[in-house]
Amino acid sequence: MTSPTTNISTDQLSQFRRALPFALSFALIPLVWISATVGGWTVILMPLVTWYLFSIIDAIAGLNLDNADPDASDGDLFWYRMITTAWMPVQFLTLFGLLWYVPQAAHLSGWEKAAVFFGVGVMTGTIGINYAHELMHQRNRRERFWADALLAMVLYSHFRSEHLLVHHRYVATPRDPVTARYNEGFHRFYPRVLRQSLVSSFQAEKAMLARKGKPWTDLSNPFFKYWALQAGCLILAVVLGGWVGLGLFLLQAGVAIWQLELVNYIEHYGLTRKHLGDGKYEHVQPRHSWNAAHMASNWLLINLQRHSDHHYKPDRRFPVLQTYGDAEAPQLPYGYPVMTMAAMMPWVWRRVMNPRVREWRRTYYPEITDWAEYNAGKTPYPR
Repeated sequence: MTSPTTNISTDQLSQFRRALPFALSFALIPLVWISATVGGWTVILMPLVTWYLFSIIDAIAGLNLDNADPDASDGDLFWYRMITTAWMPVQFLTLFGLLWYVPQAAHLSGWEKAAVFFGVGVMTGTIGINYAHELMHQRNRRERFWADALLAMVLYSHFRSEHLLVHHRYVATPRDPVTARYNEGFHRFYPRVLRQSLVSSFQAEKAMLARKGKPWTDLSNPFFKYWALQAGCLILAVVLGGWVGLGLFLLQAGVAIWQLELVNYIEHYGLTRKHLGDGKYEHVQPRHSWNAAHMASNWLLINLQRHSDHHYKPDRRFPVLQTYGDAEAPQLPYGYPVMTMAAMMPWVWRRVMNPRVREWRRTYYPEITDWAEYNAGKTPYPR
């Protein structure tokens, strides 16, 4: 007869094993240190692994169409929560440790130092901002602060306000800066979203304070916390690495933001929610986000590619996000590593994605015959 203690230990071990593949991101930490300490060709390890190696593994591993129980308790998700919680201090020590080490590393040329921090930016953008995205959706105060800390490390703190107050509310509508329009290339999308998301996030917080009868200058405005955390990171970069350290810090932040917005670009490209009149839109459904069930990149990105379910049920933690078939959500042909590389080549992107957008329109909104006029606001949906 098995004792209760044995049962509990066995359950915990089983949960740990299921969560372990999602900890693959921690393998990137030694890669950036190898790049910094060895130099030479190793400075390109990070993009090689995250962009190309995971694309190859995706092709070999295929799709994961299994869905976990969406009603799993927080106790059942303990090890998954530990992965996202542990990342922030690990990234902090790695980023600022490298900002101390690399500027004074005599074996690294200037170009090698820049390449190392390009790789760091790939890590802080691909993993760090993604983990911040998971943490900012939680009600736990510590997790939300961890999200703020991760975003401050890449000088993109307003992403939390933009994502929670603007993007989730207006996704797949003209009011969402982050929803890429049909035929809008990434090189047009990127400067637009950098400008508009900063303005829209500040205006959303200002409007929320106004509803409480407070001015935007009230200290409860999270932008004051954002600015303080970002200033702290900039000062620490100078203290540890001098002006070279500051330059390297800014380089990794720029790369991280670029990585984030590449992902934002592909997640809703060309998709549109039904306008009901009077400024109202239909409820968000799985069909309003591109879904990808590729196994290896979902391990690396903690199920971010199950984006259709994330927007349908934003409160779900990453291990219980559901994947959908063709009948319920549009499918990306490849995982995010391949799709983000394609997005950098507009002619490739349009060839791959535009036919899929047109098929999506025929499938879900066959009543619209002139999308150009509809998107210009001239033709409403039939009611």
